[in-house]
Amino acid sequence: MTILEKQAFNRMNYEEAMRYMSNAKEALKKAGKDGQHYYKDRKYVRTACGTAYNGVLISIDTWLKLKGVEMSKKQRPSIEFYRQELGKLDRKMLTTLNATYDTLHLAGYYDGNLDSRIIKIGFDTAYDLIDKIKTN
Repeated sequence: MTILEKQAFNRMNYEEAMRYMSNAKEALKKAGKDGQHYYKDRKYVRTACGTAYNGVLISIDTWLKLKGVEMSKKQRPSIEFYRQELGKLDRKMLTTLNATYDTLHLAGYYDGNLDSRIIKIGFDTAYDLIDKIKTN
């Protein structure tokens, strides 16, 4: 891939990841708030967290591909694959992925945690990961 092709690939995937984040924010608005710290509707929180996490996966896939990591085209890589590859290349990014996985994927998507402070942390770490491809 030439430098211009890499830049175009990077920009396209950054925009796609940000589109996912925008959609996730819209889903959170639909969840409504019950007081200051809790969402009302678990369905929309789970949708928002799953969508945001998918945006993160787009950015990590992009970053790894630009670093020359071979990715299977037949199946989605596991969290263990991401942890292994990021552990080799960028330990800080691995730490951020672990935080994002725990807050967005596990607590938000699987468990449907309604605490807006936890979801905000998940979104903040998601943006940190997505911003990694913006600066590449």
